[in-house]
Order: sequence, then C-alpha cells, then structure tokens
Amino acid sequence: MNRSAGALDMVFVHELIDAVASGFEEQLDFTQEMIRSPSLRGQEAPAQSLFEEALNTRGYEVDRWAIDVADIMDHPGFSPVEVDYTNAVNVVGQHSPTNVGGRSLILNGHIDVVPTGPIEMWSTPPFEPYIDGDWLYGRGSADMKAGLCANVFALDAISRLGLQPASNVYVQSVTEEECTGNGALSALVRGYTADAAIIPEPEENMLVRANVGVIWLRIKVSGRPIHVREAGEGYNAIEAAYIVIDALKGLEKRWNDQKSQYPYFNSVDHPININVGKIVGGDWPSSVPAWCNLDVRAAIYPGVDPSAAAAEIESCIYEASQRNTFLSKNMPEVEYTGFFARGYILEEGSDAESTLARNHNLSFGSALESFVTPGYLDGRVFVLYDECPCLVYGPISKNIHAVDEAVSLSSLKNITGTIALFIADWCGLEKKKGPG
Repeated sequence: MNRSAGALDMVFVHELIDAVASGFEEQLDFTQEMIRSPSLRGQEAPAQSLFEEALNTRGYEVDRWAIDVADIMDHPGFSPVEVDYTNAVNVVGQHSPTNVGGRSLILNGHIDVVPTGPIEMWSTPPFEPYIDGDWLYGRGSADMKAGLCANVFALDAISRLGLQPASNVYVQSVTEEECTGNGALSALVRGYTADAAIIPEPEENMLVRANVGVIWLRIKVSGRPIHVREAGEGYNAIEAAYIVIDALKGLEKRWNDQKSQYPYFNSVDHPININVGKIVGGDWPSSVPAWCNLDVRAAIYPGVDPSAAAAEIESCIYEASQRNTFLSKNMPEVEYTGFFARGYILEEGSDAESTLARNHNLSFGSALESFVTPGYLDGRVFVLYDECPCLVYGPISKNIHAVDEAVSLSSLKNITGTIALFIADWCGLEKKKGPG
C-alpha cells in the first residue's frame, strides 16, 4: 500500500528506525571499507568506484563523470583550479519511482578528504579504521564518509520494509568539496536538481543555518638573494612574508569587528579566520631567500562578493608593502588557487526544514537546533544557484581536519534514522519494484 508524502504514523516510524538499526552493522562495514580507500585530492577515483559499485548493486541508474572545467568555468559559482581533473570523479545514483507521488530529493556527500598531516601523530594509521567504544576513527570517518554512506543505508532501511521513495531521489558522491566546491557545482550544471537536498556533514546533530564563503589564494613574496655572509646587502623573502601575515591578521580583525552587520553571525565568537595554511620559501640555508609563497584561506560573510573581498585583500597587501622600502618596489603577487565561493544563509520556515525538524525529533527524541559555522559547505551551490533548500545536518565528530579524526556511532545511527524518516515523509513511499 502506498504512503503519500506527509507526517508518518508512529507504528511505521518504529518499523523504519528498527530497519535502520538492523542494517547498521553492514553500514559500518561499508563505511570502514570507504575509509580504507584514501580519497585525497587527485586520488578520488578508486573510492568513487567502490561507491559506484554499491549503487549498481542496489539497482540505481548510475552516472559517473570527471569534472570538465570547460563546463563550469563560466558559472558564477566556479572556483579556480590548479590541478588536473582526470581523477576528479563524481558519481550519482538515481532512484526513479513507479508513480511519482512526492517531492524529489538530493542526498549529497563528498568523497574527498584532507591530507593526514604527520602520520606519526596518529594513534593508529589514518586509513586503517577502527572502532573504540562509540567512536569510529580514521581520516574521512566524520568528514564525511560516515554521512555519505548514511545516505545509502537510509534508503536501504526503507527497502527492507518492501518500500521505495515515490519520487526521484539522487544519491550524489562528489569531489572537490575540500578545495573548490566544483564537484557539487558540476553535478548542478549537469542537470541534477530537486525540491530539497540533504548533506550529512559532521554538524553535531544540528542544522547549519548559515556559513561563510571562502577564498584560497597564494601570495608570492620576493627577496634579494645573496650569500648569507653579506646578508645585510640582500633582502630575506621569508622574513618579509611576516609583514604580509601581520597585515592579513589586521584585516581579519577588521572583518570580525563587522560581524554585527551580518545576520546570524553576531553571536559567533570569531567568524572570520584568515589562515596561513602553508608556507614555502628559499633554496639554501646559507643563502638569503629570494622567494617565499604563502597559501592562505580567507573566510567572508554571506552576501559578500568574493571579487570585492579579494580586492580588499590585495589592497591590504599593497598598503603594507608600500610601508616597506624593498617591498614597495617589489610588490608581492597574488593568485587564486581554489575556493572563490560565496557564503549562504538557509532561510527559516521552509517545508524542508520543518520536515527535518519533525523527523529529527522522532529519531533523537529532542528538538532540532540550528547554528552558524565559520567553515565552507557545498550547501551554497544548492541554496545560491538553484534556490533549493539544502539541509546540512549530520553526526557528532571530533578532530576533523586533525589527527585521530572520529565520528560518534550512536549519533550516526540516529542521523541515519532521521534521513530515512525524512525520505519517507518528504518523498512519500510506494511498494518496492525491485532491488533498487
């Protein structure tokens, strides 16, 4: 018997939550298999093949492609690229109903993970996942392979009850979330749209109300090389880089002082972070360095045009350099190397948010909370460029982008339950037609 979209009866709610629980061991096994496939930038294809196989096994119609820069470079959401995209692979599995009776949905997650940092700092090897109590450890466990796999197993739970969504559902595994956002953008440009989207990023069982935009840039500082015995006649590019860093920290303070002008950010302690994430310079210990490159990540408020923020950053560097005799004649160069992305606000009051809140309460037994994050999220692609309510909502985590990254298993199980209930509520259900 078909179930139309709308609030669910409690007998069915318990059945579906039990179905999530019965598949949770298999869910953890698959999540650990995904963690074992290191999907660092440029190495995503093998992990995507694992995910593609999982979708094929379930009978979904699968679309796999490598991002083509030519297809997206003129889109306002595009971010500059320095690397080859041969292995920057996206995978989308599509479920199509027998009779459309509900609203369509995108279940999105990203496959890419950040570098591990020093291996010796990890308690165990980062790509050898292990469980200790309530925690699943490993690089990418929380950010965000647990959420990516939860999307699949939420649908599996519905399937166990002999049912399927009564609308189109697109299960997306995209790349480049950690550096450009071009993976989600590529999927949008390819034509994947829906009435709502869920991204189970590690968000502490809460819904993201707003998040910052991000700019990645490289600042190239020049010096005057000379033998160190005559260091006073040269100019040290590495030491000069500190002039630039100090200027950027001053800009960071000015932007943070403006937070009251931006909705939702006044209560955030330090919403704007300008981070020098990488510094490389010089060629020889006994030579005054002729060059120093700074790789920088700068946050911007929602509503701020990245081009305007970039101009302000360049002006800040220019003004600081003008106060230095050498740099005023050897101006640092700026190039943009990744994120050039706007922030977004998820407006309150959408049907999608109400549906999530209702089903979060059923799964967790508590009210849904929302918060503001100073991190980047692919939700901006859906909200800004498709007017699609995107619910970024996911499990409790610790140490994301750090050593000993981990995700809470009890939280993950409840999040999977929420997603399954949301699908049933939002999409409606019909009798299962086959393995997909």
